[in-house]
Amino acid sequence: MNCKKLFVALLMAMMASTACKKISEPVEATENIVAEDIASFKEIATIDLGGETSAEISAYDPSTKKLFVVSNEGGAKVEVVDLTNYPTVTKFKTLSYPANAGINSVAVSNGLLAIALDGASKQGNGDVVVLKTSDLSEVKKITVGAMPDMVTFSPDGNYILSANEGEPSDDYTVDPKGTISIINIKDNYSVKTLDFASLESQKANLVAGGFRIYGPNASFAQDIEPEYIAISADSKKAYVTLQENNGVAEVDIVSGSITKINPLGTRDISLAENPFDVSDKDNKILLSNWPIKAFYLPDAISFFSTGGTSYLALANEGDTRAWKGYDEEVRVKSLKLDPTKFPTAATLQLDGNLGRLTATKAYGDTDGDGDYDEIYATGGRSLSILNAGTGALIANIGKDLEQHVIDAGKYDDERSDNKGVEVEGVTVAQVNGKMLAFIGLERVDMVAVYDVTTPATPKFVQLFSTGDAPEGVLFVKPKDSPNGRSLLIVASEGDGTVKFFQPNKI
Repeated sequence: MNCKKLFVALLMAMMASTACKKISEPVEATENIVAEDIASFKEIATIDLGGETSAEISAYDPSTKKLFVVSNEGGAKVEVVDLTNYPTVTKFKTLSYPANAGINSVAVSNGLLAIALDGASKQGNGDVVVLKTSDLSEVKKITVGAMPDMVTFSPDGNYILSANEGEPSDDYTVDPKGTISIINIKDNYSVKTLDFASLESQKANLVAGGFRIYGPNASFAQDIEPEYIAISADSKKAYVTLQENNGVAEVDIVSGSITKINPLGTRDISLAENPFDVSDKDNKILLSNWPIKAFYLPDAISFFSTGGTSYLALANEGDTRAWKGYDEEVRVKSLKLDPTKFPTAATLQLDGNLGRLTATKAYGDTDGDGDYDEIYATGGRSLSILNAGTGALIANIGKDLEQHVIDAGKYDDERSDNKGVEVEGVTVAQVNGKMLAFIGLERVDMVAVYDVTTPATPKFVQLFSTGDAPEGVLFVKPKDSPNGRSLLIVASEGDGTVKFFQPNKI
């Protein structure tokens, strides 16, 4: 064989070897694995930014080692925290937006900071303001829909998306459309804001699947309230929770269209795998089965891939519509129950049983005769894992999650009648080769960690305390963190603290 033929043969062999490696390599194995004990996260640092609402959502910029934290204490602000000398963390600067009615979210990518701000009023159009992280100078201000509740960058850094919740006024006389804005960074920050009117023809099928459309005098597009966004690794699709509506929307980012809504159905609390503690007046903490169903009503969402398949993790918090102009919440003891469906209604409605449980009066009168044939609780009290492609439920971490909190002596029985541990935040990330779900539990001031490397069989890993009412749960990869190790940053709205957690090295 001459040299030319030998070179070609070697080159072809190398290409074949590389191709095989790429095909067999799992989707998530893209980072160098740092040897860390996944069950050893502990608090390394903390900073107190003020009182209630002074620390909500955070975003970290590895290029400047700055953390940006949402604050609504005394106006719409972003607190800038310096991690240059981590684990010593110090407040660096405050960015104020007095013309805006509130601030909801921040995100960072490629040296850019995106800030989601309400308009002058919450029912008016909001803004996404983009700054350079290097000098905090403004790059662009983009008008989006009403109440941009969450802002995020696509992984490739080419797009900014905002979930514009469009909540009604307290008297429910003004109800903006819920929308999703797609901002194209490469096209001079051009924006396309999408509403849900084009999917109204699917309303009957969606409602049959457990999707909720029920706001007074609201059109289909007005009734839908986008909450939180997760984006696929290839930056082509976004998945948006519609909390009060009990669904997840899928968005084609490139074409700029909402392609479908996945209704989430209900969790059957009469099944052995789905018990709730339903009373704050029974003088005990006990997970039990009851003849009720619960709408999931998810808040945060996280996208992850493992074993070659993509998944969504949903934090089923359970927020409802509870306004002066319309309040769906009701105690079970105030419902008129159908005597045939609930022959032991008088007993069920005692305070020590179901009487104190928060339910919705918007659903349950299935035959329209004025009494309730079903009881629907508000919130799944769980973390759901869905197949991102099909929307199928793969696993639900609920009973095991709440039982671990109970066993740790941290369960707040005063919340048994409403949301339980209140699963609000979630982020899924790789630590030492394992996919871990970090779950923020607002009512017990804790984060639960589960190994979801095999999503169908999640495994409990750890439970640790945070500040009061953890709101934002942010993971920083070792390559981006200030000390080269996995970092979990938890911002707590109840006491204004931001805490930094890291695992032990192996």
